[in-house]
Amino acid sequence: MTEATFRFSTNILRRLGEELNPSPGIGILELVKNAYDADALNCTIELLQTNNAGGAFRVVDDGVGMSIDQITDGWLVLGKSEKNSSVRTHLGRFPAGDKGLGRLAALRLGDKASLCTRPKSKPGTEFELTISWEEFDQARLVEDVGLEILSRSTKLAHGSEITVENLRSPIGEVDIKKLARALVLLADPFGDDPSGFHPKLVVPEFQRFETLVSSRYFDQADYHLSASVDLDGRVSAETTDWKGNVLFSANHDEIAAKRNRELYSCPPTQFDVWVFLLDAEKFKLRNITIGEVRTWLSEFGGVHLFHNGIRVSPYGDTGFDWLDINVRRSQNPEERPSTNTLIGRVFVKDQVHSLVQKTDRSGFIEDQSFQELRLFAQDSLEWLANRRLEVAQKRRLSSKQEAKEKSSRTETRVRKAIDELPKKQQGELIEAFSAYERARQKEVETLHKEVQLYRTLSTVGIMAATFAHESSGNSIKLISQAINTIERRARKLSQDEFENLLSSPVEAIKASLGALSVLGIATLRLLDHDKRRIGRVDLNHVVAQMDSTFKPFLVERDVELKIQLADGGPYLRGSEAAVESIITNLINNSLAAFEHAGTNHRQIHLITYSDEEIYTLVVTDNGPGIEGISLKDIWLPGRSTRLNGTGLGLAIVKDTVSDLGGKVSAREHGDLGGAEITVELPILGR
Repeated sequence: MTEATFRFSTNILRRLGEELNPSPGIGILELVKNAYDADALNCTIELLQTNNAGGAFRVVDDGVGMSIDQITDGWLVLGKSEKNSSVRTHLGRFPAGDKGLGRLAALRLGDKASLCTRPKSKPGTEFELTISWEEFDQARLVEDVGLEILSRSTKLAHGSEITVENLRSPIGEVDIKKLARALVLLADPFGDDPSGFHPKLVVPEFQRFETLVSSRYFDQADYHLSASVDLDGRVSAETTDWKGNVLFSANHDEIAAKRNRELYSCPPTQFDVWVFLLDAEKFKLRNITIGEVRTWLSEFGGVHLFHNGIRVSPYGDTGFDWLDINVRRSQNPEERPSTNTLIGRVFVKDQVHSLVQKTDRSGFIEDQSFQELRLFAQDSLEWLANRRLEVAQKRRLSSKQEAKEKSSRTETRVRKAIDELPKKQQGELIEAFSAYERARQKEVETLHKEVQLYRTLSTVGIMAATFAHESSGNSIKLISQAINTIERRARKLSQDEFENLLSSPVEAIKASLGALSVLGIATLRLLDHDKRRIGRVDLNHVVAQMDSTFKPFLVERDVELKIQLADGGPYLRGSEAAVESIITNLINNSLAAFEHAGTNHRQIHLITYSDEEIYTLVVTDNGPGIEGISLKDIWLPGRSTRLNGTGLGLAIVKDTVSDLGGKVSAREHGDLGGAEITVELPILGR
């Protein structure tokens, strides 16, 4: 009998290192996690000339260091870890590092890697190990290359330093940005734990990322919500202002009222959220700018999930709104924050590991325990929103009452002044004042009708947003899967019968689903918070985006959209949402006219041109034109010639154009025979 063992080619190091490494930042992050596992309080990540190949990076920590045995039997062993993920470190941390593959990926980023470590268990001793990857690349088997660990005396404190030199590829801005975010959010992004983990990034080429890691603006928050679930599943919550004064507080019965005051079956949890009211006027007297806070929130905003002290991705990552904060805001935006105006953490103390991580480590299995955890956080945010709504309602009622009382006092003073005049003048003034009162009352009634119309439109918008979110995420997906299953099984039973009987209706369903999906996406895009921010608006870019958004929907309705863009890059100061609302309402008007008149071969032309001062947008179609209403009345809110029409589309267009400093006009029948609307907007340049 001949005995044999597995042996590994040196190519395995390349496969496990470079080929399995998704990005340099992820590899470096694994070295930082090793420092975390070593109970380091501080860890400095220094990137030196990494924007070009040939640079280097260094990771230095003040952890417990490693002994000879820990280096040989742990650090150098790949695919096996001596760490027990359920056993805490001396500082009470659960290990975060993997089984060495991520560490290998980081060490293989350069031609040479070195480890210098000083174990806390052996003060005054330092061990050094240098790895030259060229030796492995030239060898046939991994075990053919020996590694030497040097030992020497030192006066330095315990800790470790890992250096990787002569990087094979540059580490770009995107990777550094991801690394910066991960460093802050690794263990203690909120900086309030003296025994927490405090990473520091040093990258001379991109110093703004250094600031990003070190900057925190919690003291600028207007509200701080602090809620907790105890071992029994009972909740308590408190909200303070920026001075620390308690504004609201609640017990379990109030928070869990919607679920009949049931207990939450999740692990003990602490939930903290800081909400920012990003008002430019308020920031004028502060020592930081509103832009700095916006940038910070754009990077770290959202609610991050920490499990036994370790942040769990992707919860709170950009675009991953696991608590549906933005959806709830779109459904009822008043007094509700978005992920761009808050930062928070859900800190779970899960000693029995009731939350189970997915096999790909991308989050938790969404079982009952996880669902209860999410429900607790959502209910707490809902409670805060309700309390803020109560305050806002009281403020509105107080303002209305104050305005009414002020108006009454003013009227009393006017009548008193009239009474003091000669009789002849009194009659003239009383008549004039009465005429003014009638005109003012008419104006109030008109405004009341407009407010009611806009409230109705807002309700429709809320319903549309809810429909768009639910359908795009669930209903449309399920219908699509079902129709694909039907098609597949029907073809399997009889290809010929499917082609003769079912092919046409199945394709019609697919086309309709595509149109609904596009409409849902377009609706949600219009609600994007960033589009409502004031800034430079590239007009041609907005028009082109609207083309790509609406085109699939228009094709389904046999509508040909032709767009002609102005030369150059005309721009104005405003919001993308304002310009989009103009175009959306004009296109919707054309679609409604087509449906009402049964127009065939439908066409919409959107033509733009500009000079040095004015950007002109002309929208015309081949529908029936403007009929049954005068040109001056089409801009009035509530005036519509269509059944169930709101009459708000053109009113919104006119108001929005006016807000942007422009003007709008109309023709009953334009070049295509249908209505033609011309919008002129003042621009800053082109």
